[in-house]
Amino acid sequence: MNEEIILEAKQVYFSYDDDENYSLNGLDLKLKKGSKVAFMGANGSGKSTFFLCCNGICRPGRGEILFQGKPVGYTKKELLDLRRKVGIVFQDPDNQLFSASVKQEISFGILNLGVTEAEAEKEVNQVMDYLEITPFRERPVHALSGGQKKQVSIADILVMHPEVIILDEPAAALDPKHTKLVNEIVEKMTERGITVLMATHDIDYAFAWADEIVLMHEGRVLRQGSPAVICRDKEALAMTNLEEPAVLRLFDRLCRRGILDKGAKTPCTLEELECLIG
Repeated sequence: MNEEIILEAKQVYFSYDDDENYSLNGLDLKLKKGSKVAFMGANGSGKSTFFLCCNGICRPGRGEILFQGKPVGYTKKELLDLRRKVGIVFQDPDNQLFSASVKQEISFGILNLGVTEAEAEKEVNQVMDYLEITPFRERPVHALSGGQKKQVSIADILVMHPEVIILDEPAAALDPKHTKLVNEIVEKMTERGITVLMATHDIDYAFAWADEIVLMHEGRVLRQGSPAVICRDKEALAMTNLEEPAVLRLFDRLCRRGILDKGAKTPCTLEELECLIG
């Protein structure tokens, strides 16, 4: 994995109510370029607030956010430049989508960057093909299904060629079919080398997908490390209302019964576990 730090939080404090309560409470965190990072924790642990700080939507009361080693600035020009490179897809796509048609929606951001209409159309067509949403390019945004809206929300960001994309509960309120579709899109993004930060409550998915897991608790990082390490820390998982992934629980049970060798490579998915069983 690339060792270059792309995003960093240094003693970040943030409050929504004039320092009465802190959503971020002295947050320290470093994230590597090109990594897949799952953010996990109970509701109110600070995940979404940290994401909003990364994108410049929220400004820390104290401390600082660094992007590529430089403190984030908050002038209009600095924020525009930051949001070209660090895009966020909100949990509810209706908070992000506002144009009349899919094509107009995806075109809005890139046209604001000052590219020509011809270049914008080329980029929009490419991202629609890439995400397989070309068939409803002229459809009104409000007429889309929840899964389609999520796809368009992701297209909004990808068309600007970000270096970091933040997904806040990308599978929230989606059926299994569209959850699988969004997960496939996430895989495509990581294959392109984009740094992907994802808030999720799905410990099984995080264990199989992430390079690192960050456990958030009361506005701070409780634990950060590889899925193999974090998902074995039962005490930390319990503090964040999580349990060990199902595949680990089943693997341990099969080892205790002598069905599998304890020295076998720990599987990351149920499919890998099935292969071990034979």
